[in-house]
Amino acid sequence: MTNDMTKGNPLKLFIYFTIPLLIGNIFQQLYSMVDTIIVGRFVGVNALAALGATNSLFYLVNGLIVGLTSGFSVLVSQKFGSKDEQGVKKAVASNITLTVILTIIFTIIALLIINPLLNMMNTPDNIYNDTKLYITIIYAGMVTQVGYNMSAGILRALGDSKTPLYFLIVASILNVILDLVFIINFDMGVAGAAYATNIAQGVSAILCLIYSYKKFKILRLKKEDFKVEKTYYTIHLKVAVPMAMQFSVTSIGVIIVQSAINIFGATVIAAYAAASKVLQLVMQPSISFGVTVATYAGQNLGARRYDRIKHGLKIMNVISVVTSLISAVILVTLGKYFVVLFIENPTQEIFDYVQQVLNYSAVFFIPLGFIFVYRNALQGMGESFVPMLAGFFELGARALVSFTLPAVIGYTGICLSDPIAWIAASVPLVLTYNIKMRKIDRENKLKEELNNKLA
Repeated sequence: MTNDMTKGNPLKLFIYFTIPLLIGNIFQQLYSMVDTIIVGRFVGVNALAALGATNSLFYLVNGLIVGLTSGFSVLVSQKFGSKDEQGVKKAVASNITLTVILTIIFTIIALLIINPLLNMMNTPDNIYNDTKLYITIIYAGMVTQVGYNMSAGILRALGDSKTPLYFLIVASILNVILDLVFIINFDMGVAGAAYATNIAQGVSAILCLIYSYKKFKILRLKKEDFKVEKTYYTIHLKVAVPMAMQFSVTSIGVIIVQSAINIFGATVIAAYAAASKVLQLVMQPSISFGVTVATYAGQNLGARRYDRIKHGLKIMNVISVVTSLISAVILVTLGKYFVVLFIENPTQEIFDYVQQVLNYSAVFFIPLGFIFVYRNALQGMGESFVPMLAGFFELGARALVSFTLPAVIGYTGICLSDPIAWIAASVPLVLTYNIKMRKIDRENKLKEELNNKLA
């Protein structure tokens, strides 16, 4: 069922749309979490460190995929909001064409740069082979990630956040089963975790695509729908490329941080990997709010309901602040206890490393929440440059911290890299949104005055 977000109570719309999206995102996190838990407990700390060392490489490509597929869905939501059915079909058709072409290109490039990236990241010799094996399998199966994110992005652009959730639940359960079979029964190690992830993601992609075609008439494309004007491709790329760059730039910053972490050895890498998984899980409400805001802003921009965008953002900011405070309390009080899920009989040293990361991150969760709200609002409104610029600010902050502070204050410098990067990214996003909305208000006021004079 589609969901028109250009009318109705914004708070109710946010709740209705975000809850299934949040559940879906949590299940999606289970992919990597289950891999990490089973590998850490049944294969060993070095294998867990190998998966931890691939986190930044995974997010480099996954961020690119999410950025592109999210960007390509913006035009779909705008056409849907303006009630342009034929425009929706053309937007979806051009989305599919661009996605297929870019997936082939990115898969080839990703496989070619694995060795240089691992060497650049100072990957320790004792985990190098496992790290390379895992990320090679993941990159080779990139099409499964793209297939799901593309189809889910299209459905969410139409206001349907429930369907992607259902298929993610199926895929998550399948992933757990395959992990247990491949790693424990077949003793496949990190390769088993990678194969399980790709297969499960592929199943969710296929199910989502079949459902979309069968249940939504507006998505039953014909050959003539793919005869799309150049403007559709131009708009898609204009929005999606900066979004993809923004995600990739953020991932490059994570790679830089990982390079600094790798110098500390396998124990610190494993501890930071466990802490990162906890952070990713607690971030899911903010991430879900961001996707909701992008759809909401896109549809209302198409309907020219700028007043609803402003009102909705005020509500979402309150929700974001409250959620960030709750998340911070969870990180400080309960976060370290998640470590036992990933590592059997963890030492006190590992507990301390994990808790230090979580404590510093918790203090800055409010600006992190603002990043997701304002970045996605701007992207939903077709504003792509500043979100990309904010990504470069985030990269610059991470790089500066990683190259300087660890040499002075050790591991604490690593812990500060994310919080400082979040502040650097949130400032330009908040300022740009407010400037943009004031400009729209002035333009609307001038139009109203002109109409009154003509009347």
